[in-house]
Amino acid sequence: MKRLHVHLTVRDFDQSIDFYAGLFGAQPTVIKPDYAKWMLDDPSVNFAISTRAKTPGIDHLGMQVDSEHELQEVSTRLTAAGRPVHGQKETTCCYARSDKAWVDDPQGIAWETFFTVGEATVYGEDRDGAALNPAAKPSACCTPHASSESACCDASAP
Repeated sequence: MKRLHVHLTVRDFDQSIDFYAGLFGAQPTVIKPDYAKWMLDDPSVNFAISTRAKTPGIDHLGMQVDSEHELQEVSTRLTAAGRPVHGQKETTCCYARSDKAWVDDPQGIAWETFFTVGEATVYGEDRDGAALNPAAKPSACCTPHASSESACCDASAP
C-alpha cells in the first residue's frame, strides 16, 4: 500500500495541532516539541507539521511505501518521467530512519518517496551523523532540492 505524505511548516504549532486534530477527528500519532504526525487510514495519508522551515506552507509532498521493492518501483517511474532523482539510504529525518528518493516536480515542489525502517530520537542528522541545529539550518532537513548543499540530505547517494 502506498500512502500520500504531506508535510507543512506552521507558524503556531499548538494551534495547528488543535486545528488538524479537529479536522481529522484524531490526535497525532507522533508528537515532538517541533513536529507532529498523523497516520490516517481515511484518507490514507501521512500528514506532518513542523516548525523547522523558515516559511510557513507546504514543505514537501511525498509517498510513503511499505517496502524497498515499492521504493525502487516508484524511483524507476520518476526516472522514466525525466526528472533527476536523488536517493538517500539509511537516513534519519522526521524522527524516523528511512530510505528515500527525492525529485522536484516541474514547478520546483519537492516530492519524497520513502520506506521507513524504524524510529529515531532526533529530527534529523547531517551526513556526518551529527544532530541538526535548527537555528543554523533555515529549512527542513528532509528537503534536498536537487543540490548537495543540504546539511543532512546526501544527493549523491544511490
